[in-house]
Amino acid sequence: MRIFFDTVGCRLNQSEIERLAREFRAAGHSITGNRGEADLVVVNTCSVTSQAASDSRQKIRQVVRLFPAAQIIATGCWATLEPEETQALSGNVRVVVNAEKDRLTDIVLGDSVSEMDLSLIERQLLPGSRQRMRAFIKVQDGCDACCTYCVTRIARGKSRGEPVERILADIRSALSGGAREIILSGVQLGSWGIHFPTPSRLSDLIKIILTETDVPRLRLSSIEPWDIDPEFFSIFSDSRVCRHLHISLQSGCAATLKRMGRRTSPGEYLEKLSFARQLDPHFSITTDVITGFPGETFQEFAESMEFIRRTGFSGGHVFPFSSRKGTPAVAMPGQVPSREGKQRAARVRQVLEESAAEYRQSLLGRKGRVLWETARPQDGGFLLAGFNQEFIRVTASSPQELVNVISPVQYTRNLETGLFGEILG
Repeated sequence: MRIFFDTVGCRLNQSEIERLAREFRAAGHSITGNRGEADLVVVNTCSVTSQAASDSRQKIRQVVRLFPAAQIIATGCWATLEPEETQALSGNVRVVVNAEKDRLTDIVLGDSVSEMDLSLIERQLLPGSRQRMRAFIKVQDGCDACCTYCVTRIARGKSRGEPVERILADIRSALSGGAREIILSGVQLGSWGIHFPTPSRLSDLIKIILTETDVPRLRLSSIEPWDIDPEFFSIFSDSRVCRHLHISLQSGCAATLKRMGRRTSPGEYLEKLSFARQLDPHFSITTDVITGFPGETFQEFAESMEFIRRTGFSGGHVFPFSSRKGTPAVAMPGQVPSREGKQRAARVRQVLEESAAEYRQSLLGRKGRVLWETARPQDGGFLLAGFNQEFIRVTASSPQELVNVISPVQYTRNLETGLFGEILG
């Protein structure tokens, strides 16, 4: 059987389809990058915003319309929250909710593939648009926070951590398949281990990974500020751990954060950043921001803007508030008109772009290490592109096609969307 994988949304969704692909390969099936030749299409959906939900519906509808004979598995957050609507898209669609996703291969094949030892099954790059040089490894799922706008916690359930041995097996498989960077992914990543019979911490897991594997580069996906303490930063003493954190902010206004149900304040958030910048003044911090949250007055928005402006982020994502069914924010007073929320988002994006440009400027003349992901022929050589440890996109000219190679680079020029560098040595 030939299987095509597609996904909408976060890095966790990407890590899940990579593992599912490995399970299907272990059972003797093949992965294709062409939906038209697939016997089975698996779509891992998302519902974090109304746009993500719409994209999820559209992907499934597209498969149904173009390939009516294909069998379709819809899984992920949107399919879990709206199973009847998902099923109604076609009689060929089968819903596998998040609670059953870990057994998806067993459900499809009627076997116990998910219980097999996959440590000897090398990772292969997913063909097609979902191909990623960097390997996303799921270490945690679910969330115990009660953010009033978030539907993901409803779709994913309570926080739970993956066992250490399963994580190590996934990482070893990725490394044996040629991965040079591992990204640890989760919904509430920093809560890994706290629910174990003998509680553990994310920093403990990272130290185990660094000791038990020869991972060349290790990166963390999004983490919440309340899951960070001073001890956490001890992991960065190992140069293989990227000095970059994506720490969700959502708003720089204390009153807005309180209505959002966030377990932090602007002052506490700055304290976490100070830990990072005491370690390294060039420590890279990216973030998420929501604009137009119910009750966000012009004054609150201005307060948030000022906080973001002086925080010195190296990048970030901005979303106008998206009302999600089942969340407390739906019924909150002071709903901000959609148009106003989008206008505010545009203003925050501009501030973040300026901040990111200033951060990149501070790196000029410095040296770093870049993992090259693409190589485009140019003038008898190649124009390489990839990411450095700070998660800044870097391009450089090279006579060699250095895809999936980590090179020392000196940054020479600030570009509109990244840095240009000179490969050293």
